[in-house]
Amino acid sequence: MLELLGSGLVSLWLEMAGVQLKPLNALDALTWQSTPGLVLGPDPNPTGATTVQEYLKQLITSKLIAQNLAQSQGIWMQSGPMLMANHQGTTPLPAASLTKIATSLVALKTWGPDYQFDTLVSGSGPVVNGVLQGDLVITGGGDPMFVYEEAIALGNTLNKMGIKQVKGNLIVNGNFAMNFQRQPMLAGVMLKQILNSATWGRPAIYTHSIMPKGTPKPQVLIAGAVKVEAQPNLRQILLLRHRSLPLKQLLKEMNIYSNNDMAEMLANSVGGAAVVQSTAANLARVPQVEIQLINGSGLGPQNRISPRAVCAMLMAIQIEASAHQLNLADLFPMSGFDHRGTLHTRHIPLATVIKTGTLRDVSALAGVMPTRDRGLVWFAIINRGTNVWGLRAGQDQLLQSVVKQLQLPLTVPIALTPHSAINSLPQLGAESRNEILYKS
Repeated sequence: MLELLGSGLVSLWLEMAGVQLKPLNALDALTWQSTPGLVLGPDPNPTGATTVQEYLKQLITSKLIAQNLAQSQGIWMQSGPMLMANHQGTTPLPAASLTKIATSLVALKTWGPDYQFDTLVSGSGPVVNGVLQGDLVITGGGDPMFVYEEAIALGNTLNKMGIKQVKGNLIVNGNFAMNFQRQPMLAGVMLKQILNSATWGRPAIYTHSIMPKGTPKPQVLIAGAVKVEAQPNLRQILLLRHRSLPLKQLLKEMNIYSNNDMAEMLANSVGGAAVVQSTAANLARVPQVEIQLINGSGLGPQNRISPRAVCAMLMAIQIEASAHQLNLADLFPMSGFDHRGTLHTRHIPLATVIKTGTLRDVSALAGVMPTRDRGLVWFAIINRGTNVWGLRAGQDQLLQSVVKQLQLPLTVPIALTPHSAINSLPQLGAESRNEILYKS
């Protein structure tokens, strides 16, 4: 049953959506805060439905999909509480990397946008004349973006502490990954190499060359081997704490590049695919059956989400982000603003915030598009077919057709204005995120 609310909440929601309506025309019922994906009725203007029907016909006539795959295409298009278009919109379909929307929602709700993952560095003995008399122990805390720059900064901090050699081994425990390598032994081998610049290969040399001018090259020579141990030595002496980038930046990078390893690490950290699935459905207020996941990245056709649920999750993220003075564009790529990753080569209307998804026979696109006549238009398109490039082009053309009829707004709505500079990059390798805990 719908809870009827006064026009105050409706006006607030309409303002957030970028829709300007006279008071007499304002909708008088909308449980926006508690039901993100609620649809009260169809859009009286058939623009969206007509355009989508033409799009589906074009998929068949252009032979992008076979006639028998027409019912395997899922589309949901919504402007506020008005349903603009629906084709198989409540049917769970292979969603590919749209799964990362669910992972993003649950991670954001679980930790908040400023959360940082800790990686602890310890020693199993004292430091004498620049030599750690024991093992160097790395305890991972789930940082999904511990990359070359972070390791270089870590090594430089150890050097600042006076540590230049390790007499024992490099011990890895906890949830530690490096350069998106989640196998702890391989991640440890990579870290050992980076801590000693004398053993760098070309990738490390290049990474250092694009770091801020004057960044030192670490010199931490580890005499022993790399070992993985489940239980840390209780005699460990904490040396330093490395903090990850804030979650909001991690999510943005994950979604810009659709990074599967980052998504898997975040999903595992909140409890796994089953937790992501149930929590995302609850937060988006959609039936549990409309979100079916086997992992947090979208790899595999068994990850199935309905287009309606995709839109509802995006709306839920917008609501959660707004509680922290952020919005969807701070967590996902925006056309005309971010020119990296999956937006490259796409022809998506200006200021549209998107998430892509691709498998061998799946091409998906979802997001929110600002328009003059309908405010924010939320959409999810899930295509089945093997011509992925052709399907992508068709998705872009569909959005262009919709915005041609509804017109772009004169300015980007405040609800979708990013809080960072255009094409901004995260500050990887910042030594300020390394907290020295050991006092010699």
